[in-house]
Amino acid sequence: MFGMTSLALAVSLSMDSFAAALGRGAAQKRPGVTEAIRVGVTFGACQLGMAAIGWGVGATFADMVQAVDHWIAFGLLLLIGGSMVRNAVKGEDDDEAAATRSGWLALLTMAVATSIDASAVGVGLAMADVDIAVTATLIGGVTFLMGFGGVLLGRAAGPLLGRRSELAGGLGLIAIGAKILVEHTLL
Repeated sequence: MFGMTSLALAVSLSMDSFAAALGRGAAQKRPGVTEAIRVGVTFGACQLGMAAIGWGVGATFADMVQAVDHWIAFGLLLLIGGSMVRNAVKGEDDDEAAATRSGWLALLTMAVATSIDASAVGVGLAMADVDIAVTATLIGGVTFLMGFGGVLLGRAAGPLLGRRSELAGGLGLIAIGAKILVEHTLL
């Protein structure tokens, strides 16, 4: 699953971090490169860690669910993606409200909250043929770049792009889940 599918997964997972970084950048008067690096590293590390933790949990129980693994992966991605789409369409501002708080604890809380989906995806990845070190590193690296860029774009473009990026991320996760289901049931 390396290549374009892994990159699409990484981008999709990083979209709520991007939206949160946009909100954080929008809430600050002049976010600089230092703040962008701090946000990017925190979000990237949490996404990487949560994907690896989810994979570990999934790998432990893989033998029990091998016959239905594609349905589990599809269901998890559908639930997560659907939640992201719902939040984008309804215009819920939870990530942006959290972004207005400053400090390491607020940043870490936001990073963990936006990484919960990576742990669920990690469970699904344990049932696929993936190199988790490479995939989790890609997820963390892309999330770092999205968080870094999101802070720098936040002041000017946060309110305009925030919901659209979360919508695109949710639709991307649903598409990846559908692809996994089709590959395991029809091919």
